[in-house]
Amino acid sequence: MSNEKIALFTIFGGTGDLAQRKLYPSLFKLYQKGYLKEHFAVIGTARRPWTDDHYHEVISDSLADLNADQETVTQFASHFYYQSHDVTDAEHYRTLKKLSEKLDAQYGLQGNRIFYLAMAPNFFGTIAQHLRSENILTDNGFNRVIIEKPFGHDYESAKELNDQLTATFNENQIYRIDHYLGKEMIQNITAIRFGNNIWESLWNNRYIDNVQITLSEKLGVEERAVYYDNSGALRDMVQNHILQILSLLTMDQPVEFTENDIDVEKVKALRSLRPLKPEEVATNFVRGQYGAGDDANAYRDEDKISSDSNTDTFVAGKVMIDNYRWSGVPFYIRTGKRLADKFTRIDVVFKRPVVNIFNHEDGRANDNAATSLDPNILTINVEPTEGFELRMNAKAIGQGFATTPVKLNYSHDAEATAGSPEAYERLLHDALNGDATNFTHWQEVADSWKFVDVIQKYWDEHQPEFPNYRPGTMGPDAADELLRQDGHRWVYLN
Repeated sequence: MSNEKIALFTIFGGTGDLAQRKLYPSLFKLYQKGYLKEHFAVIGTARRPWTDDHYHEVISDSLADLNADQETVTQFASHFYYQSHDVTDAEHYRTLKKLSEKLDAQYGLQGNRIFYLAMAPNFFGTIAQHLRSENILTDNGFNRVIIEKPFGHDYESAKELNDQLTATFNENQIYRIDHYLGKEMIQNITAIRFGNNIWESLWNNRYIDNVQITLSEKLGVEERAVYYDNSGALRDMVQNHILQILSLLTMDQPVEFTENDIDVEKVKALRSLRPLKPEEVATNFVRGQYGAGDDANAYRDEDKISSDSNTDTFVAGKVMIDNYRWSGVPFYIRTGKRLADKFTRIDVVFKRPVVNIFNHEDGRANDNAATSLDPNILTINVEPTEGFELRMNAKAIGQGFATTPVKLNYSHDAEATAGSPEAYERLLHDALNGDATNFTHWQEVADSWKFVDVIQKYWDEHQPEFPNYRPGTMGPDAADELLRQDGHRWVYLN
């Protein structure tokens, strides 16, 4: 049976950074692996007046780091066509329709169309409206639209955007991409939990003390300054990536491993988030902004950033979930820029034994005996290392009976990860298959915004004391105090 996927891709924003860094290399890898062969074509659209030949050069340049042979690159690029396009001009859509129909016949695409909106979200509704009004959608194949974040900047704007999209596309045709859901170890969360009875039996408030999710970035805002200053860490990272990870960690077991059943359980988990009252935000969430470091500018000194900007570049928070499984277990989250290093990890901290039989109170403990037992910790390393780490207590080597924490490690080897699909490659393949399991559904987006909006509104109404952390640290001291007030501490302390 052939694994070949048949479709016409139309990329709005085909000259942009996302297309060149992520989309074209990912499509090429699908081509190398035989998922895309002869029956595919790509139309790139943008305002620039490029020719097809120049577009092919851009495609080739975007693949330079893949060390592919030139003949294969040339064959791949020959499937790409460029149209200079104004997304607000109906006449341009009529030109796009003619080119689409021509390529459909030329490559035998069976009316299958994927529209990738790699543009600012304020154009999404306009594009969708014209795709419908100019009859670019087909009746004899599938029509799917892939949407990049940000999906709104609050619940109301997200709903308005969703209403615009659903006027043209059904919910099952809309693929809201969150590239974290394409990462190998994020997808492994489901396998760990529901494929191993040892973990699922313990995955509740009887045995878990707290859970920590850290998405740490070493760089500053770089080329995303304009977007980031209108967003901040809460909107850019917490509303989507972190709450998606949280939903996978906390959802109940789905009836089957299917898109619909998983979505049902994720939505139930997100609806169980304890909503914060405005007066609770200050005691449950911490915001930060980096100052100057030895070799780094302060955020307010970055290019294109206002000198009095109050945009958050760091967020830490305590999230509670009010359901039978998780009642009483704090989920600590943090993310930020200019932190100690770039990594993503999840630390599941288990409760200590109720009785420590090795801590004698009658004086029999010798000098090297343990006085306390460390908690067991399961760490899921998402990036840059991919793997698992289990911290447990064992007898220390030598006389007496002291205990010491030991680590059991597993990491994917370099050879295995080298051939593993990158997140965008994986998600584009899913979209070709019509599988939206690892995409975000509307109700998940809505519930996430409703939770985040309370925090953002409180911050908008209260002046912060910025800057409040140095580059190369793990954020402001208040992030450590957030856990310390509960008798906890971050597993990763730098």
